[in-house]
Amino acid sequence: MTEPSPPTAANRIIPVADWRRPGPQAAETHPLIPAQGLLQDRLQRPLRDLRISVTDRCNFRCGYCMPKEVFDKNYPYLPHASLLSFEEITRVAAQFLAHGVRKIRLTGGEPLLRKNLEHLIEMLAALRTPEGLPPELTLTTNGSLLARKARALRDAGLQRVTVSLDGLDDAVFRRMNDVDFPVADVLAGIEAARDAGLGARGGLKVNMVVKRGTNEHEILPMARHFRGRGVTLRFIEYMDVGATNGWRMDEVLPSAQVIERLQTEFALVPLEAAAPGETAQRWGYAGPSGQWDPSLGEVGVISSVTQAFCHDCNRARLSTEGQVYLCLFAGQGHDLRSLLRGGASDAELASAIAHIWQGRSDRYSELRASLPAEAAEPSPGRRRVEMSYIGG
Repeated sequence: MTEPSPPTAANRIIPVADWRRPGPQAAETHPLIPAQGLLQDRLQRPLRDLRISVTDRCNFRCGYCMPKEVFDKNYPYLPHASLLSFEEITRVAAQFLAHGVRKIRLTGGEPLLRKNLEHLIEMLAALRTPEGLPPELTLTTNGSLLARKARALRDAGLQRVTVSLDGLDDAVFRRMNDVDFPVADVLAGIEAARDAGLGARGGLKVNMVVKRGTNEHEILPMARHFRGRGVTLRFIEYMDVGATNGWRMDEVLPSAQVIERLQTEFALVPLEAAAPGETAQRWGYAGPSGQWDPSLGEVGVISSVTQAFCHDCNRARLSTEGQVYLCLFAGQGHDLRSLLRGGASDAELASAIAHIWQGRSDRYSELRASLPAEAAEPSPGRRRVEMSYIGG
């Protein structure tokens, strides 16, 4: 790709706009900051993980993410021209790698709805870090299209996949996805991913959002099914993301209680984090010796409500239309699309990313527990961004 000619100005305006809201954009100008491979925010958290939403559309209507009463046939999805092209996504990703990102996760919406996604994966797989290494490429999916796409995704360079699955009981699963999609088709997708090699070295994960009163009885059946099958099962607390899912604290089943339920049937051994900034607390299945038996696999719990992990959060999120979000609970994004389409050089794009991350002080989940409910909510005129827009 040919780099656009740099503008004459030494500084570039970085517009900051509330998510998908019309009106004037606030803007600041900053001196250029070169990429040097290490970028830290105000709390000394490094930038290591980039999550890229490639579509705001999904074919499921899970109540905790895209409830049908909001995301109906009249919902105004983004027009195609508003989406970042594969070339634009790759250009942004290259600058994030220059600042220290080592892992790129493709998400949505449902990312497999984006046409020719394997071409984007090929483009991202060709990128290199300053040390000459390829990025770790992962994808999160609801699994509905995975059986037919797993081999092409692996051949394109995808290394890992995470499948969202909220239960094995077909009636429960159909009720939770709210489009009457059968669980058997998702399980077939998981098998196809494993057969394609996406489960190598622990690369195949299944995430279950646990919602009290809805699917907590599926915890043990899920563990029984995936134990010893080369799949890491992770249980996620039902989160207060966005403004459309009707979240209530009494519907949260704390991760500690999830582990207690698992321990009624399985011997579990606590494991160390696999990487800095990992969100899941890991537990291994113990063998007869009482030690972790890797052949049996492991489970994890993600306690985003009851045990915040903001202190070492190293993730940035790029929305479908080029907004950078610094927290899953953010109400504002930083507009990179205007730079991409306005003639910015790579150096200016890298500098914009540096200023955005260096100004970051987000730690919503840590603060939430100590604040009154009304104080923990976004200020008037600023609602939280929806998970379907920036991915989980």
